[in-house]
Amino acid sequence: MSIAKTYIPKETEEKWYSYWLQHGFFKSVPDEREPYTIVIPPPNVTGVLHMGHMLNNTIQDVLIRRARMKGKNACWVPGTDHASIATEAKVVAMLKERGISKKDLTREEFLNYAWEWKEKYGGIILEQLKKLGASCDWDRTKFTMDENLSEAVIDTFIHLYKKGLIYRGIRMINWDPQGKTAVSDEEVIRKEVNQKLFYIKYKVVNLKSEVESQEATSDFLTIATTRPETIMADAAICINPNDERYLHLHGKKVYIPLINREIPVILDDYVTMDFGTGCLKVTPAHDLNDYELGQRHNLPVIDILNDDGTLNEKAQILVGEDRFAARKKIAVLLEEASVLEKVEEYKSQVGFSERTNAVIEPKLSMQWFCKMGELAKPALDYVLNGEIKLIPEKFVNTYRHWMENVRDWNISRQLWWGQQIPAWYLPTGEFVIAKNAEEALKEAQLKNPALTAADLVQDEDVVDTWFSSWLWPISVFDGFKDPNNADINYYYPTNDLVTAPEILFFWVARMIMAGHEFRGEVPFRNVYLTGIVRDKQGRKMSKQLGNSPDPLDLIAQYGADGVRVGMLLCSPAGNDLMFDESYCKQGAGFANKIWNAFKLVKGWEVDESLANPNGVAIEWFANRFNQALTEIEANFAQYRLSEALMDTYKLVWDDFCAWYLEMIKPAYQHPIDKATYAATIQFFENILKVLHPFMPFLTEELWHDELFGERTELDCCIVAQLPAIGEINSRLLNETELVKDVVTNIRNSRKTKQISDKEPLELFVKSNSGINYGQFEAIITRLANISKFESVADKIEGAINFLASTDEFYIPFSEEIDPVAECAKLKKEQEYLLGFLKSVNAKLGNERFMANAKPEIIEVEQKKKADAEAKLTIIEENLAALAC
Repeated sequence: MSIAKTYIPKETEEKWYSYWLQHGFFKSVPDEREPYTIVIPPPNVTGVLHMGHMLNNTIQDVLIRRARMKGKNACWVPGTDHASIATEAKVVAMLKERGISKKDLTREEFLNYAWEWKEKYGGIILEQLKKLGASCDWDRTKFTMDENLSEAVIDTFIHLYKKGLIYRGIRMINWDPQGKTAVSDEEVIRKEVNQKLFYIKYKVVNLKSEVESQEATSDFLTIATTRPETIMADAAICINPNDERYLHLHGKKVYIPLINREIPVILDDYVTMDFGTGCLKVTPAHDLNDYELGQRHNLPVIDILNDDGTLNEKAQILVGEDRFAARKKIAVLLEEASVLEKVEEYKSQVGFSERTNAVIEPKLSMQWFCKMGELAKPALDYVLNGEIKLIPEKFVNTYRHWMENVRDWNISRQLWWGQQIPAWYLPTGEFVIAKNAEEALKEAQLKNPALTAADLVQDEDVVDTWFSSWLWPISVFDGFKDPNNADINYYYPTNDLVTAPEILFFWVARMIMAGHEFRGEVPFRNVYLTGIVRDKQGRKMSKQLGNSPDPLDLIAQYGADGVRVGMLLCSPAGNDLMFDESYCKQGAGFANKIWNAFKLVKGWEVDESLANPNGVAIEWFANRFNQALTEIEANFAQYRLSEALMDTYKLVWDDFCAWYLEMIKPAYQHPIDKATYAATIQFFENILKVLHPFMPFLTEELWHDELFGERTELDCCIVAQLPAIGEINSRLLNETELVKDVVTNIRNSRKTKQISDKEPLELFVKSNSGINYGQFEAIITRLANISKFESVADKIEGAINFLASTDEFYIPFSEEIDPVAECAKLKKEQEYLLGFLKSVNAKLGNERFMANAKPEIIEVEQKKKADAEAKLTIIEENLAALAC
């Protein structure tokens, strides 16, 4: 193929992705191979690709491509989540644009519009994932409202109800006034906000006539609240029974300001005497703690808010006003009535809906709940006993805390988009649970044979979206309808789950519960928890802040491979990553480095008559490749993908490009010998294999070049076998590192003395290590432009000198050395080494370090000490020779 000057991603990405799809490389069916399975955390059908998706799916694709290249039957199941709240909001907005209101539609009419929206927009994010290179088995794409998956949800509900784990009851729940639905505790985001604290005076009923001394008392009792708009729902004022300031109020009543309704003063230790005024307004309908307090004291529950957050008739005043508008207006009314004592600035935690960002309203409501205690225990045990591994392990303690303190799950949502709760109500108010209307009627007729279908009304609510996605690893393989089918038996349990820590509890934990309940085993073996993608200032990337780049724009600019590398370079598992576009630029630069190396090798001519002069270089790189492969494998085994990529990056950029190719490349316009050329092609091909999971498009493009020989239609990098780790000659590797140090020192000396790279130099070595430099002579002379390289028994006076390990090297220098400048340079080096030696000695003199450090770590520190002392000896001799 013709070679472009630089790598052009857009010319390769669509071509190879289409090729992979066309030839079925992503497709998986059960066979005799070991399966490797990942199920995608299904993105919402309302979603478009964001940076979190980019990170999460890049990691999954690296793992799945690597498994495929290891000969495993890799299956990555894609799909989307129906996202009840978010999707319903999108459909309502679409209808509004058409002049249609949801309240004017039947449920069936609304759902027709919802499906229309889903078919038009619901697959966008999956198409975007293809741009990233995601190698999912697209034939297996699932949707949480597919027929089989919805049926699994209904069957699960019935199973848990019959088992006594699902019940219906009135509880205080989190209400989203914008979505007009309940949301779970985990979907409430707590934020610290600036508020105002209103001090309101409640008039005490008939206090003056009953108190002998008026001097020590007041006609009013003051409470402090951030929510003055709820005073009309007050059921009592609570004081601590031990608070001496209010002993005279025991058994009394007060008037609620503005509406003058009498409420009692109650006594309870719950009230903290030193907070605020020591008096608490108790509003059972609008605060969870107040509700529990009200239950203890048999207080009435007065709900003054409509589902949309406006005041209802029970409020008596400001009826129809939004709760926040009412807050401002009621403050004015209180001031006009002279019962607003003061207003203070105040910061407090407020709950917001994760889905709509509306302020959550505590609300007493009849809902369906799932008991979690029985389900949580085995799910905790799986993690504590290591059957499921959380990566990194730091999340085990937070997982344990949540599971040990789990609360019942509110599973009903006041929406139409989703799986409708399989409960049918009888005229008496009783209900039956059944899979469909026909079965419901049979159940109902057991209670009353005279009942007809017209007498039954199905519950309007749907189940929580998470009630479908907790079944995901089982339901995507049809494990409910057909629990013994070939797919579920082969692919389940899955291997790795890659997801975000913020859904560890209300998705990951629940999937583990479902796996135990319905399959008697774990749903996956490992849970890789990614960090949050943040900007350079540490802020979470979001549309609201405008600090998140468009992932597709990044791919267009830097290529999918460049973006994948950029994301992974800064993404250690479980830790937040500070994303900077420069990482993608670095990734694109890496792609070009590989492309340029390819152009260099492809441009060589081969002369079969030439002998191989590069035996040591070839042997060194073969060993270095095996060493790097060992490091890469170890990092993958620990799910340190960022480190595995960096090992690969250094192998390619430093070892292969900067050193090996420089060691063996022929002189300008000269041919290369056949043996070196063949070895280099083999090295390059193995590098492409190791790189492929990270950079699939570039590697596939190069793989098919004629440089690597003819390929058959299915001989592709995507299914090439990953290289096996060979033997490692540690001595050769160590000696070559020393040689590289020598070359680097010579190059640095040239810069210091301003000697041209083109000017040949002589080099002499006084070897104290016993290394045979003769085998490396060709490498040193080539890379450092050395015309003469010999061993000497004594040091050479007046020469440039440096130390590599314990060996002394000298470069005779014809020009006169400036003794002042040379003395200053030597003293600076001496000062640095003395400081360095001091820190090493301190570490070696630390008893705790010596007792706990591994032997190899101590050996490294001792070697540092010996090297520093040897270099100091050379410097001291040079200082003495120059009479510094």
